Amino acid sequence: MRDDKPSMDAAGAIDVLTLTQGGQDPAGVAARLAGFLDEARTSLDLAVYDVHLSPALAETIRAPLRRATERGVRIRFAYNAPMDIPKGPPPPRTDPALLDGLGIPSVGLPGVPDLMHHKYVVRDRAAVWTGSTNWSDDSWSREENLICTVASAPLAMVYEDDFEQLWRSHDVARSGRVSSAPIAVDGVHVTPWFAPGRANALVHRVASAIGNARRRIRIASPVITSGPILGTLVEVADEGRVDLGVMIDATQVHEVLSQWAHAHGGKRVMLERIARDVRTRGKHSTPWGPTTIHDFMHAKVTVADGTVFLGSFNLSRSGESNAEDVLEIEDGALADRLATYIDGLRARYPAFS
Repeated sequence: MRDDKPSMDAAGAIDVLTLTQGGQDPAGVAARLAGFLDEARTSLDLAVYDVHLSPALAETIRAPLRRATERGVRIRFAYNAPMDIPKGPPPPRTDPALLDGLGIPSVGLPGVPDLMHHKYVVRDRAAVWTGSTNWSDDSWSREENLICTVASAPLAMVYEDDFEQLWRSHDVARSGRVSSAPIAVDGVHVTPWFAPGRANALVHRVASAIGNARRRIRIASPVITSGPILGTLVEVADEGRVDLGVMIDATQVHEVLSQWAHAHGGKRVMLERIARDVRTRGKHSTPWGPTTIHDFMHAKVTVADGTVFLGSFNLSRSGESNAEDVLEIEDGALADRLATYIDGLRARYPAFS
């Protein structure tokens, strides 16, 4: 338990939904999001990396946005702008048709070199929807993901501060400079972390939690390339003193190792060490393409004893420069549940090869 004194929120609630490939109807996820949006009475601020929805799902989300505008709710929408890059897979190109005819102001934030990678909504400055889940058919049906909603005005105001930095500056690099003081939500300590403004503190906090774990560590992340986190994880794996389980996207890790074939020698060895550990499992997803299915292992969650880190942040070096958000939640019951979720994924997929 950290020594920081949290601010108090007497009427908070934390809810986490886990997604698996083929494990849920995307229409049900859309209905859940629509229900969250429909409760807005004063404001909705949306920062979403990728929006690509089939017509039926798009209309499920358009309907509450339309109703909100009709009752005078102020809505703003920020997304990762389509940009062409000289090499590597381009970032997704958000479909702006979701907002057509609704009169909702929007801003596209340049996605090169650093992504606007959030997937959050701030409602009425009192509640937050966040997690690893983009707004797309594949995200809601083919990918492993998490969605977290928190009813807490103090937490929502921190997210609002981050949104304002993005909205006013149109610059990812100038965002995330917000408070990381812990907040009490129904007696549970919740600490918000934002990148790039607090990225250095975030990665060292995750690494510290991993290094200080005494009972168990469970990690689900598409890749693991952040130096402090990767180095600490290798030490823990070598020591063998805690119950360790890791879930990665095997395709994406292979791509990283290929890119590092003639560079990053030390980190390449460490990444191979973790990937080839018998306690690591990998999903062989479809390589990214603009017309391919997107079935990535997309969950981003770390469990260290009774502490959970979840959000939009891959445990990656590049993610430290992106606009990202993570919630650190000290809740033993939630940690147990998400450790079981990760173990369920590990049981579905093979060892890295």
